[in-house]
Amino acid sequence: MSTRRGVGLSAFQNRSSLTSSYATHGAALRSSHLSSLQTQLSVFQSLLHTFALQHSETIKQNPTFRAEFARMCNAIGVDPLAGSNVKGKKGKGSWWTQVLGGDVNDFYFGLAVRVVEVCRESRGENGGLIGLEECKERVRRGGKIGSGMEVSDDDILRAVKSLKPLGSGFSIVTVGSKQMIRSIPKELNTDQSTVLEAIQVLGYVTVSMLQDNLSWEYARAETVIEDLLADSLIWVDAKASEKEYWSPAFMHDSDD
Repeated sequence: MSTRRGVGLSAFQNRSSLTSSYATHGAALRSSHLSSLQTQLSVFQSLLHTFALQHSETIKQNPTFRAEFARMCNAIGVDPLAGSNVKGKKGKGSWWTQVLGGDVNDFYFGLAVRVVEVCRESRGENGGLIGLEECKERVRRGGKIGSGMEVSDDDILRAVKSLKPLGSGFSIVTVGSKQMIRSIPKELNTDQSTVLEAIQVLGYVTVSMLQDNLSWEYARAETVIEDLLADSLIWVDAKASEKEYWSPAFMHDSDD
């Protein structure tokens, strides 16, 4: 006959007490870790603030330096274009304004206005889809003498981002390997994106090329082409033996 005794009630109580102690200790560690991270973040933001003040002129005038500084901000959760990122200073404009004054903040809003103008001026040519590089070059040239702006790709991206709260329909899309600004609310479907990617790579397409390379039926290829033509996203060269379709958005690349 076994003399082994069963587990008593006190053993369960001890285990429950131990589990509770572990939970309490874990919560304390998490709280301490969070507090430490918040302190570090606060120190980083303070150092970033000091850095911005020391190099404010360079940030305002040098687009490459400005882009790198903005990436530093994003790395620690500071959005320079947000309404406020400095504790206790809500409602006083963007972080750019609070740290560097109104010049940089005004620069981005002024750039956003110029991007809108460029997109509208070129919409008849490209149907509302313009390459980021082409937009940047048009902004640099300016519409009038002395109206050009020295900007980087990052500046253009941030300017377009600043338009989003307005519900303006402006957004950044990627076609193939190229970033583009879409200034019309209509979304590109999968077939349209595929055709534009093919034009980016090949320079132009024909209906037979789409049939041969994508195994599309004639009706499918023709329908996509007609939709893109209707939206002015592609142009047609009717003088070739078979109609060739080009995209004005990618002609800028071939000219470089």
